Amino acid sequence: MNNNSILYFLPARYFNEEEFFITKNLLEKNNFKSFTASDARDMCEGTAGKKFKPDLRLENINANNFAGIVLIGGYGAKDYMNNSRLHKILNDFNKSNKIIAAICIAPIILAAAGLLNGKSATCFPEVKQDIIKTDIDYKDLPVVVAKNIITANGPKASFEFAESILVLLNKQTR
Repeated sequence: MNNNSILYFLPARYFNEEEFFITKNLLEKNNFKSFTASDARDMCEGTAGKKFKPDLRLENINANNFAGIVLIGGYGAKDYMNNSRLHKILNDFNKSNKIIAAICIAPIILAAAGLLNGKSATCFPEVKQDIIKTDIDYKDLPVVVAKNIITANGPKASFEFAESILVLLNKQTR
């Protein structure tokens, strides 16, 4: 396992650039290596038009190679709510008690994968109905940490989200 490698999952279209770059930059400044994955054929495109080329495709992800995974939000995250391949990857990370973080709309992917059952979580207010279930404790907070899972409610929480990931990574990997 590479304790200093973090995997980011970007929606192929309409990922939130602010959430991605703030998180990536903070973790890289703290000596964590960044890798990105997507199912994009070539480039991922953000909501503001920025393009980013992923390092690997979804089908090539091995959870053993990373200390944690970060799901970036934006409207494109909705397209992955029921993606069984991504759900399997997330469950592989969870079985190893690795850090799983999701911001904005992306927590609905965690909910659909069953990872938020019995835990507290937050998400972008517009999609909270997708995670408000009897076995998920929705919190109207910027960031919620529940064991190895971190959720955040949107771009304004990006820095606090990134700091929360850093705190957990430092506890688990140093």
